[in-house]
Amino acid sequence: MSLKLKPLADRVVVEPAPADEVSKGGIILPDTAQEKPQQGTVAAVGEGKISDSGNLVKTTLKVGDKILYGKYSGTEVTIDSVDYLIMRESDILAVL
Repeated sequence: MSLKLKPLADRVVVEPAPADEVSKGGIILPDTAQEKPQQGTVAAVGEGKISDSGNLVKTTLKVGDKILYGKYSGTEVTIDSVDYLIMRESDILAVL
């Protein structure tokens, strides 16, 4: 993945997993009924955050990590016709 986007500070660029197009019962879901995905893959990571004491606190995530995040977390951006989310590391709930 060669992403031309470099996040600043403790921000992370996430490529969301695709939404389910078919329900568990086999019903095809239209775009308006699909749930927003809450998991994705880390595409880029910032350097880290400067603490109050002036030290750099590095991010714990790395490119390629599978993560879970809140349903409405992050800012949506589209680069080269691919959708991404930019969010703070603190918005990420877990690493899978």
